[in-house]
Amino acid sequence: MEKSQLISKGLRTHISKEGTLFLSGRTDATNEVLMAQIKPNEIILHTEMAGSPFVNIKGEPKEGDLEEAAIMCARYSRDYKKNQGNTDVHYFLGRDTHKAKSMKTGTFGVRSAKNILVRVEEIQAFEANPAKKGQLMELQKQGVI
Repeated sequence: MEKSQLISKGLRTHISKEGTLFLSGRTDATNEVLMAQIKPNEIILHTEMAGSPFVNIKGEPKEGDLEEAAIMCARYSRDYKKNQGNTDVHYFLGRDTHKAKSMKTGTFGVRSAKNILVRVEEIQAFEANPAKKGQLMELQKQGVI
C-alpha cells in the first residue's frame, strides 16, 4: 500500500524512533480498513476503554517500538482525552482478533491480550512523526507494506 493509498483510506502513519512504521485508524471505518490489512503475526494495540484507534506495528518490532506504539494509541484515545490521566493499553497479535457479523463497525473481539500502563507524562511528551513518501516507498520495497 503506497502513502497515497494509506492517506486516501484515512489511516494515520507514524515512524518510530527506531524507524518502524505504525499505522492507526482515526474512526470506526478506518479501524476496519486498518484491521483488514494486518498480518497474523503483527502486533495490534487498543486501549482497554472503548474509543481508541487500533494501532498496528508493521513487521517485526524493534526495541522500544511496543512502548512507543502504546503511547501513540493512548494519545489518540477517548480515555486520555476525557480523563487526562494514565491509560491502559492492550496489545495482541492479528491472529488473536475476530469479527462477528453482529459487531458494529470498528469493533473487534480479542481472544488474548497483554496490558501496558501508559503514564500521563509519556502521553504528554509524545510527538507525532508522520511517515514521509520516501520512507513509505522504502518500506514497500522491503515488503513491510
